[in-house]
Amino acid sequence: MASDTGTPTHRVSWQHHLRHAWLHRGVLTVLLWPLSILYGALVRARCHAYRLGWLPSQRLPVPVVVVGNVVVGGAGKTPTVMAIVRHLQRRGHRPGVISAGHGRTHSGNAPQPVVEVLDNTPAALAGDEPLLMRQTTQVPVFVARQRAQAGLALLARHPDTTVLVCDDGLQHLALHADVSVAVFDERGVGNGWLLPAGLLREPWPARIGRPVDLVLQVLAEPAPPTPLACPPGVAVFGARKHLSAWAVSPHGERVALTELARPGQPPITALAGIAKPETFFAMLRDAQLPLEQCWALADHQNYGDFFNSKLLNTEKRWTLIFTEKDAVKLFPLLRALPASVDPPRAWAVALALSPDPAFLAALDERLSSRHGHQTA
Repeated sequence: MASDTGTPTHRVSWQHHLRHAWLHRGVLTVLLWPLSILYGALVRARCHAYRLGWLPSQRLPVPVVVVGNVVVGGAGKTPTVMAIVRHLQRRGHRPGVISAGHGRTHSGNAPQPVVEVLDNTPAALAGDEPLLMRQTTQVPVFVARQRAQAGLALLARHPDTTVLVCDDGLQHLALHADVSVAVFDERGVGNGWLLPAGLLREPWPARIGRPVDLVLQVLAEPAPPTPLACPPGVAVFGARKHLSAWAVSPHGERVALTELARPGQPPITALAGIAKPETFFAMLRDAQLPLEQCWALADHQNYGDFFNSKLLNTEKRWTLIFTEKDAVKLFPLLRALPASVDPPRAWAVALALSPDPAFLAALDERLSSRHGHQTA
């Protein structure tokens, strides 16, 4: 059922259709608009409960940088978190990352309330994005449904940590933030309506929840920026998302993308279990890779059955290319194959993020002014 633009499951198909519908005000979104009014009322009630102190917000003993989305679906917060972590390391900080660990799966007993993510932690326990952040940055990463619990556990285990970066925490008002970063992509705010009639998780630019300090608009080449209206005093900075020049195998070998694009190479199947797989496919095509098939899978795709039934049995003649987020789940499966099994050729390609230096300078300024820490 794979095709260059199609998807192998009905679930992904309707998600893809809805994401495109959210960019405009059409028949479908007008029909969903009454539900967005109800959703907006619930969001406002929750925010007012925190503002009035009816629901508590916990402050941690080190500064917290919250990175999140006002819109749904793949705006670029994970590469933003990793870019911020690397910047903080260069500036003399010892950062840690906390996350809810979306995409975790559990069977049997209830999941652990707090998990320290190590390089070999299964993605089912850590979540694919926290595991990717751990493997890529090598900083402490803890996951828990309540981010404050994750932060306290991280600080207890790594007391030399000087700053925490909270992944996907813009709507998690139970944790106090010293600096808040809202990440957008080329979609902007779409049609401007709240879920489920639009992209917005909360009203924008009118702020009823957590105040936003910085806005980062992540664009893939050559997408033009979409004008963004922001709250007074909040600046919009840019960042460019691009592919790494190298692909990596399950056993650490590297190959240049230009080599995979050379005439005479085996046909390529690209797959992506991310929020916006079509963006990844377009970037591969821009790199001149000859894609024969593209599989757009569900975000946080569980590869167990799909791996055994499709990738191993029918795709040995293809070269497989996927994202780093997919690799944290697929590479262990490929490495665990017995020697008698001939695996498909598989490569992961990293998505790199280059934020505007002015964004990083503004982040430093707000950290220094609000927590009294002067970066190196």
